[in-house]
Amino acid sequence: MEKRRIGQTALEVTEVSFGGAALGGLYRACSREAAMETLQGAWDAGLRYFDTAPFYGFGLSERRFGDFLRYKPRDSYVLSTKVGRLFRPVPDDQVPDHSYVDPLPFALDYDYSYDGIMRSVEFSYARLGLNRIDILFVHDIGAYTHGIEKTKLHFRDLMDGGLKALEELKRTGVISAYGLGVNEVQICLDVMRRAPLDCILLASRYSLLDRSAEAELLPLCRAQQTSLVIGGVFNSGILATGPVQGAHFDYRPASHDVLDRVGAMERIAAEGGYPLAAAAFQFPLHEAAVATVLTGTAKLANLTRNLELLDIDVPETEYAKYRPYTLVQELV
Repeated sequence: MEKRRIGQTALEVTEVSFGGAALGGLYRACSREAAMETLQGAWDAGLRYFDTAPFYGFGLSERRFGDFLRYKPRDSYVLSTKVGRLFRPVPDDQVPDHSYVDPLPFALDYDYSYDGIMRSVEFSYARLGLNRIDILFVHDIGAYTHGIEKTKLHFRDLMDGGLKALEELKRTGVISAYGLGVNEVQICLDVMRRAPLDCILLASRYSLLDRSAEAELLPLCRAQQTSLVIGGVFNSGILATGPVQGAHFDYRPASHDVLDRVGAMERIAAEGGYPLAAAAFQFPLHEAAVATVLTGTAKLANLTRNLELLDIDVPETEYAKYRPYTLVQELV
């Protein structure tokens, strides 16, 4: 599988990579056996970049990634995890509901400060059981997760100390790169105007349906040589399922407007003789600032199906036909 460079670092990642939210039990339980089988399927398919986070199953995903990767040659893959949340043990009946099924028995606190990030990466190393993390993403900082007022406080913590921690970790060789892992464009612009980033994991905002990143973020990434890791290419499922009853967009049931837009997109794909999902999966890879597209699932069959979308021919000229039906997210 082809590789692309992360920013100005020496790291190279496969154009398609594996994300670990589902292996932490997002929305439905994931057994250890299913997790290992799916990870092995990703490895056998040539994927060599793996992304996880403490939030995914409250440590469960990190433990599973570490168990799988522990016996792989260390220089043969790239691993990223995230900072910004710290976990503390709680009784089973006090484990919060963040849509993870059967997570580990912890509750979380947000902390984007120098000390918080240093503690977070230390805990991640322990959960992973590995001796190197390549990339750290500051996870879910921004109004999409915290609202406007709390974001101001978290942003201040990141600017006053969190970024210093990340730069120190990179300078001393604990990590090789750092950036943001978010679902919104504005916080990326806010941070990049204050400090350079190696990469950004951006979910759902540079897709066939939602091109929110296109106007300002993509030009800034090109100018600063910041790489994009693109998640959420199906926008929570609707670009894979089509506008069927119960289809989800942006983690909630799709509105009538979104259903109509995707219906029009589905007709374009049918006229072109390819599935809409193939166009959605391949779309971000036509942008030079994009290093890789994440795919995440807890089922080997789903992973195989997604990877097969890469083999379907979607002419680059097709993508202009979708532009009239795209939308741009604006956080209110």
